[in-house]
Amino acid sequence: MYRLFFQLFFQRMDPEKAHHLAFRWIRLAARVPVLRTFAAAVLAPRHKELRTEALGRRMHGPFGLAAGFDKNAAAIDGMAMLGFDHVEIGTVTAQPQPGNPKKRLFRLVADRALINRMGFNNDGSAAVAARLAARNPVFRTTVGVNIGKTKIVPESEAVGDYVTSTERLARYADYLVVNVSSPNTPGLRNLQATDHLRPLLTAVREAADRTVPGRRVPLLVKIAPDLADEDVDAVADLAVELGLDGIIATNTTIARDGLGLASDPKLTAETGGLSGAPLKERSLAVLRRLYARVGDRITLIGVGGIETADDVWERILAGATLVQGYSAFIYQGPFWCRALHKGLAARLRTSPYATLADAVGADHKKVTR
Repeated sequence: MYRLFFQLFFQRMDPEKAHHLAFRWIRLAARVPVLRTFAAAVLAPRHKELRTEALGRRMHGPFGLAAGFDKNAAAIDGMAMLGFDHVEIGTVTAQPQPGNPKKRLFRLVADRALINRMGFNNDGSAAVAARLAARNPVFRTTVGVNIGKTKIVPESEAVGDYVTSTERLARYADYLVVNVSSPNTPGLRNLQATDHLRPLLTAVREAADRTVPGRRVPLLVKIAPDLADEDVDAVADLAVELGLDGIIATNTTIARDGLGLASDPKLTAETGGLSGAPLKERSLAVLRRLYARVGDRITLIGVGGIETADDVWERILAGATLVQGYSAFIYQGPFWCRALHKGLAARLRTSPYATLADAVGADHKKVTR
């Protein structure tokens, strides 16, 4: 039914307008006690065998919402109602900013993909912190906070910009993500180079510890799929060296060649980051490379091209403790999480592994044996 609804209604709308409309419906549903209880019962049934421990948190399962959908922490309960086991908000910048000029979001329906050049449009870390502080949670869920650089801040002042957001947001984060991999903020991806990344991550770690004494807020970094293999290795080594808690692999790609895109070339040529099904192969390759490098020493979160329970299971076997999605939600609708959880539970039951934790990285462990 949703796919028919999408074809007849959403597909005819501007993608950003459709996003805001759906977002508004989700928020409204989560505010009505009877409706949200019914929706959660139908869309988010719990499977005990999928319970996951990661980043110091116990979660109903391993599958969460990637950053980019709820930029301003406005619908955390709504997304939990739909079945996401954790919700990563953001990307949030120190200063509020409108993002890039519209039109800036494009659907590649034939490829089950999106291109966006949103440019970190958000209310700013002060406003988001106030919203998180005032939040009265309806559903128990893990909340990650993804922070990025304000566009007008020069690269030389990026560390201070991230620190400002950390000082405002760390106390409300179950985990904190440093985003240095969006292609839509000029110069941002330069920060993935280890000589820039080391002082940035060190400063954010110190700021989080200073802001939240007595609780170590898990710190992760999110990287691009377009990094060369040797740069992926360098980030992995740095994460271990600095004692990071995890790496998220991966953000969107600026690549177009070699992805087998079937959409109109004029559409695929739009500037911005590509997400969705075409990203699947490269994101999985980066994840496998990271796990081969770091093993179980840090938590890996797999993102990029997740559509089915098979995709989630494949990421877990490749080394991901947690998995995230976003783009396929646009195409598959509110029953998506329900289908993923049901399928994942079935795969675990027919596997040789007693728990999901036993399955993490199993493909690599088989090879090394």
